Amino acid sequence: MQTSTCTKCHNKYSIYYRPYSGERLCSQCFQISLKERVQKTINNYHMLEHKDRIAVGISGGKDSLTLLHLLNQIEDQTHGSEIIAITVDEGIVNYRDEAILIVEKTCKNLDIELVKIKFNDLFNLTIDEFNLKNRTLSICSYCGVLRRRALNEGAKKVSADKLATGHTLDDMAQTALLNLLRGDITKMQSLYPGGIKQKGFVQRIKPICEIPEKETTFYAFLEKFDFQSYQCPYSEEAMRNDTRTWLLEMEEKRPGIMFTCFHTALKLIPNKIDKNQLICDKCGEPSSSKFCRVCQMLDDYNKINF
Repeated sequence: MQTSTCTKCHNKYSIYYRPYSGERLCSQCFQISLKERVQKTINNYHMLEHKDRIAVGISGGKDSLTLLHLLNQIEDQTHGSEIIAITVDEGIVNYRDEAILIVEKTCKNLDIELVKIKFNDLFNLTIDEFNLKNRTLSICSYCGVLRRRALNEGAKKVSADKLATGHTLDDMAQTALLNLLRGDITKMQSLYPGGIKQKGFVQRIKPICEIPEKETTFYAFLEKFDFQSYQCPYSEEAMRNDTRTWLLEMEEKRPGIMFTCFHTALKLIPNKIDKNQLICDKCGEPSSSKFCRVCQMLDDYNKINF
């Protein structure tokens, strides 16, 4: 069988093919290209400034580990920013236990400070406990809202200027499509990769938002990362799974469809992003209404169960 030569260096054999661009890359050129593309995304969306203090949300999965490694390399050579890892323990036995061990090992190897935030400390409940009682929403709905609050609390705790999350192109395209399916165009503004400056929130940036999940997986393989092997026991409840399956099938047939989906969604964001906010009457955190989404969820949950 004939082996193709890398289309970037024209020297080594290629080991990775990008259907959407036609590139065939050797391992070294693939790794370099990922770093360059993340750097370009950071620059295009004006994500970082010199000497920023960056909190990186790290779960122990391949995407957040790839983000942490690439961001650490980029910042060493450019902005000189300080990086602090934030990991959230939702209280999912075995699944999160394994992930925290991986995160601890990774941060030790990279000499990066690690801060742990626990659901039980913030909300007096774990996700496993949520699952044992009556509820009107899927576990993933509760977990998503509470994780966002926990990450923001962690970022504020370390006085971070920015909060970087490991959302890949797949995640962005899925979210765009979910917003359309749910008829919620107003949430499109949350897709903006450079984040929004709002009082009470640490500006959230998404440096790997233009990297497909296949490529973060391959990067993790090449770098020989230890990453989360268990699947979240509650993931089957998520509507996102159906969207993910459909998008992957479409991408296989028509390479580049996820880029199109994501960048079309960005065009739907209003030119003037709404930054108006209130203060939650109950917890004092920023909110778009009288009560924040976290308090609404917890109140509804408690009414059903207590």
